[in-house]
Amino acid sequence: MNKIAVAGSVLLASLGLVACGTQSSSGSSTNGHANNTGASSSTKPVTLYFGSYSVTKNVYENELFPAFEKYWKARTGQTVTFNASFDADGAEARAITSGLPVDVAALSLEDDINKIQQAGLITHNWKSGPTGGMVTDSIVAIGVRSGNPKHITTWSDLAKPGVVVDLPNPSTSGGAKWDINAIYYATSRSSGAKNAESLLEKIVKNVDVLDKSGEASMTTFTSGTGDAVVSYENEILEQSNHLKTFDEVIPSSTMLIENPIAVVDKNVDKHGDRQVAEAFVQWLEGATAQQIYMNAGFRPVDAALKTKADALYKTPKDLFTVAQLGGWNKINADLYSTNGIWNTVLESK
Repeated sequence: MNKIAVAGSVLLASLGLVACGTQSSSGSSTNGHANNTGASSSTKPVTLYFGSYSVTKNVYENELFPAFEKYWKARTGQTVTFNASFDADGAEARAITSGLPVDVAALSLEDDINKIQQAGLITHNWKSGPTGGMVTDSIVAIGVRSGNPKHITTWSDLAKPGVVVDLPNPSTSGGAKWDINAIYYATSRSSGAKNAESLLEKIVKNVDVLDKSGEASMTTFTSGTGDAVVSYENEILEQSNHLKTFDEVIPSSTMLIENPIAVVDKNVDKHGDRQVAEAFVQWLEGATAQQIYMNAGFRPVDAALKTKADALYKTPKDLFTVAQLGGWNKINADLYSTNGIWNTVLESK
């Protein structure tokens, strides 16, 4: 079996944000802690600094940023543009805690938002809103070649001899943690912890390279390497052009992915753009943005769209959550601590 290679070095997102948003010629700026749904009192344009995980780049740059810029201009007369950074989730969170001046962080893992809060940068209760601080949902699924030539239908099929699996690295990728969680806990729930660890070990032996991010693993797959890629369902749907170029397998037991968003208090107060930052988060949680997310393959957190989503997306028989597993502290202790199962699996290679 091949030894796993960890692909790529961790690039420091803090080297600079990449501007992405449509520039407008006029507008007005935010006014500190003013009501975030009202008009701004200044005519100065504002730049909102945004950070997210890599697989979300297309939907934000191509859909959500332009739509919010148009909405905010019509509502307030103010021009807002975005300066954004996209990286593997863990790398993005570390960059923010190390000084990347992000006003709004939309990450893959609640645990990574908590790290930003623990660093003293988020000072409010970011989970107090109607969506519990979550902006999108998805599930962990498997992308396979058209026609599913390897006959992959379950997590255990990824352990078959001759099946090459594309998987990212949990030391840098939030998507990787969702993937590994799904494989391990789905098996543990049906067959016990010992069998779950054994299956994870066998699957990892079928992985040639642990990519830096979920996006990188998907690029590996779409470039022709591998028989299967474990990923966010939304990434599978986007990259396959909604299953036109490759297929999706949803195991009967898998994990609900819950993606958080938060205003980074210390940064918005430093920049003076709290009003527009809070308004952007509220808008993302509302019906217009949630429909855009859903068109891009995400599952909505807006209750008003749940019925519509249920008609579009398959619900696995056993769809379990972070809360059902005991929370991120327990998951991290079980799997990703120094003596956790993931490190044990890697050492067995």
